[in-house]
Amino acid sequence: MATTAPADTPPASEPQASGYAWYVLSILFLVYILNFVDRQIISILAEDIKRDLDLTDADLGFLYGTAFGVFYSLFGIPLGRLADNWHRVRLMTGGLALWSAMTALSGFSSSGTQLTAARIGVGIGEATASPAAYSLISDWFPKRLRATALSIYSAGLYVGGGASLFLGGLIVQNWNRAYPDGGPLGLAGWQAAFLAVGIPGLLLAAWIATLREPVRGRSEGMAQPPHPAPFRTFFDELLTIVPPLTLFGAARQGRRAFAINALAAGLTVLVARLMIGAGEPAPQWIAIGIGVYAVFSWAAALRLRDPATFALIVATPAFLCTVVAYGLNSFLAYAASFWAAPYALRTLAMTPSEAGLYIGGCGALAGFLGVTIGGLVADRLRRRHAAGRLWVVLFGALAQPPLLAVAFTAGSPLVFFPAIFIGQLFASTALGAAAATTQDLVMPRMRGTATATFFIGTTLLGLALGPYIAGRVSMLSGSLSTGMLSLLLSVPITVAAAIAAIRLVPTAEATREDRARAAGEAI
Repeated sequence: MATTAPADTPPASEPQASGYAWYVLSILFLVYILNFVDRQIISILAEDIKRDLDLTDADLGFLYGTAFGVFYSLFGIPLGRLADNWHRVRLMTGGLALWSAMTALSGFSSSGTQLTAARIGVGIGEATASPAAYSLISDWFPKRLRATALSIYSAGLYVGGGASLFLGGLIVQNWNRAYPDGGPLGLAGWQAAFLAVGIPGLLLAAWIATLREPVRGRSEGMAQPPHPAPFRTFFDELLTIVPPLTLFGAARQGRRAFAINALAAGLTVLVARLMIGAGEPAPQWIAIGIGVYAVFSWAAALRLRDPATFALIVATPAFLCTVVAYGLNSFLAYAASFWAAPYALRTLAMTPSEAGLYIGGCGALAGFLGVTIGGLVADRLRRRHAAGRLWVVLFGALAQPPLLAVAFTAGSPLVFFPAIFIGQLFASTALGAAAATTQDLVMPRMRGTATATFFIGTTLLGLALGPYIAGRVSMLSGSLSTGMLSLLLSVPITVAAAIAAIRLVPTAEATREDRARAAGEAI
């Protein structure tokens, strides 16, 4: 008797992911784990760093979020362009080696300024990872599996974040117990932890260098020839986004472009000075000002240099709404992931190793389950409706906030840990869905740039502001709970952006080629 294949089983003629594609994905997953170990470990070390370097909660939020996030997004754009035009495996190899070395150097910091400089270096190095990885995955995997593959890769975020808390807590507690007055080289426990997680990345970089580079556009039958001058476009991109080089870049585009750029720079300086004059910390608002002005400069230059990429990214409301919706999701998620450990240490009186084990375990499991399940559900919904993936983004926007409110008002671990676990699970479902949506809205040659633009939302909106604002409000109010609850004011904007994306994405995707062709793309 004949049987009918399930509706979601692909026909035999559909392209399949090769075994080597899954091998590449597994290695990229390891890279992303290490990416977030190096990024997130500062959370469990925060209380020791605060004490030894005489910092405030606002300083900690700046170190974790802004110092890293602004330069991550600033360099992510030119490095995303390099990922679009050059050898992606080599780019990721160099980036991994850089951020691992800077993480290890963090272990020798003796002041907030030195640690800030190291965190900036980590941010620049890590900016290579996702543009290259997203582009590689999009070429190794067919479109129907893209959200699933990107979700598996993105699960490394949560596994790495969880592992960092467990390893960091274990190292700092045991080191401080063994060497209460400082160990070899006079290092405190938090310094030893940075060294312990930074050095292995140099070994992983050598493994990454062995991966094959796929033909760009292979998964959609739109093979792209190698770019004739990838580094020239990279340096041209630097002139559009790295101040003060941005002024020279604008001058090359004419007097009008220079005048607009100079006006934007002046307005940015004015707003930053007003914030600082109102009593806000100078480093935070100087960094935010640099980030906002840099992104404006880049977008203005992109409009002139690559009208098709500008049209499909910056000038596409569906793309921007997707970025804002997930960026504000990460505004809450990043703040929660950073401040969960200090909350457990201060309010619940846990030890670093206990907090690292339980918070890290919750984060790793919840994130892995959430981002994987979210990707699978998003791909299934996408088969039924062009905006199906965005329903998962909307779910994350609505489901996360109540759990965070419960967690950061809890007085018992029995309430705190289940709320953190479920909240992180719900929040993480949106990542693969949002990322895959942005990839679908652009042409294959634009994927690295699209990824970098997507991460502007998760860094400038989420990482650079969420942890800092929670820390600043905590410092002013004397309550970390108040600091975290203040972030919930962003939820209505998140929901509105997600609903707008649901309405706009189907048309934007259906007209992708036509809009690119109208903007000058040769298709």
